This record gives sequence, structure tokens and C-alpha cells, in this order.
Amino acid sequence: MTNPLISIIIPAKNEEKNIGRLLESIKRQTYKKIQIVLVDDGSTDKTVEISKRFSKYVYKRKHLERSIQRNFGAKKAHGSFLVFLDADMELTPKVIEASIKVQRKTKAKAITIAEKTVGNNLIAKIRTFERQMYLGDKTIELARFFEKKVFWEFKGYDPSLTGPEDYDLPYRIGKKYKISRCSEYILHHEENITLTKLLKKKYYYASKGALYARKHPELIKTQGNLFFRKAYFKNWKNFIKNPFLGTSFIFIRILESIWATAGYISAVGITGFFKTSVIMFKP
Repeated sequence: MTNPLISIIIPAKNEEKNIGRLLESIKRQTYKKIQIVLVDDGSTDKTVEISKRFSKYVYKRKHLERSIQRNFGAKKAHGSFLVFLDADMELTPKVIEASIKVQRKTKAKAITIAEKTVGNNLIAKIRTFERQMYLGDKTIELARFFEKKVFWEFKGYDPSLTGPEDYDLPYRIGKKYKISRCSEYILHHEENITLTKLLKKKYYYASKGALYARKHPELIKTQGNLFFRKAYFKNWKNFIKNPFLGTSFIFIRILESIWATAGYISAVGITGFFKTSVIMFKP
């Protein structure tokens, strides 16, 4: 396949402020053989109207979790490779071209694409500070580009997971096949994120994370521990170079850990939480 068709799947709900920017960035890709598949979760704004200007593959489905919507989009995809994006993202111009080149060179079945946070408010700046430390960290960065045959070999995203499905699928694929990394970037727009939204998200995903923890207990130490990750110690100089953001990040991370703990306890109870903690801090 010299120039394979690439299908980009986007789940969305009430994203009229973001979706046009993402779709424009897809149209600006240096690689042009792209199918856009948008799966709308009952939007009440102009998300669907805007999306139909860019693609005829727009589907309306209501009140289903992201992993289910992604799998539905994959079933509608015609491409040999699948790329999964969120509506608040934006592609730099060579993301798809670079991903294909990496796949051809390495024969990888999945490609990790680095992400950069965009935004000028304090929370966005803290997220940028954090995300920079994860560059090249295989335990945190996500694979979003998959060979379709392999995607379905592993039955796609686990529909029982919400949030951790992003980590679950690449982890399962990586046990059998090579996963490579693209040097181009996805821009993740977080200009409108607030502390309240951030903490609610942590609580929600942690409450849904119990199944993931039972499924992959070996990952609890690297992914479940929000505060003592190797990336923070590896990049300790970043905290010295930018003490204000470093201190702010630590404060926010403490709050996130509290909210995540509360969410996890709401799902598994105190006993389940302590069992997980034993695994996390076991030497």
C-alpha cells in the first residue's frame, strides 16, 4: 500500500467551539488520503452541522461511553489505518504523513503521537509543564494510530472501560506487536479547563478505573500513582528552572490525588483501596 487510506475517528458531544479547528487541521494535512468519521453523542449545538461541512461520514448516537463510540466509528472506517482523536485536539500539518513514514520504516502496528497542551490560563500552563515531562515515556504517552486489522484482532477498545481504555488497548497490542513513536505533535487545547473541571474529571475516571486496575494490576505502580512517577524525578531540573509552575503543579497534583482517591474508593470501597495501595507501594 503506497498511499493507504487513513480513517480518523472522532467522538464528540457539544463541541461546536472546538470541532471546526480540528477538522480544518485534518484538511490541512500534507497527506491527503484521509476519511473523517465523526460519531456524535446527541449534541444539542452545531457540532453535527459543522462536521457535515467536512465529511459525509457523520453518525448520531446517544449517551454511550467514548470507547463504544470509537469502536462504532472504526466499524464505519474504510481505511487500512485508524487514528483516534478528541474534539479539542488539533493536528500539526505533518502528523499523518510522519506517522505513515514511521509505520513503513518500522513495520509497527501502532504509533504513539506526542501531545502538547495549548492554553494561556494557569491550569493549562501547569498541564503543559506536566505533559513535557512525559515526552518519550511509554507508560504515559498514548498510541492513537493503529493498523485496522490489528485493532480488530484485539477487539478494539474495551467497552467496559472509560478513560483507561486509552492505555489498555496499546498495552495489549504492545505485548505482541511493535509500537513506534512519531515525532510530530498533536496540540491539545485546554484553554477552557478549570480546576473544578479537572478535579471532576479525575474523580470520574478514577471511579471507572477499578476494572482497569483489576485487569492490569502490574500497571498500578507506573500509572496509578499520580504523585511519585519516574518522569517527575527524571525531570527534576524542570522544577528548579520554573519554581512557580513546579510548585503549582505539586499543589494541583495533591488535589488531583485526593479527588482520584475519593473516586476510586466510591467504586471499590475502603478495603479495595487499601489492597490497591499495597500493590502500588510494594517494593
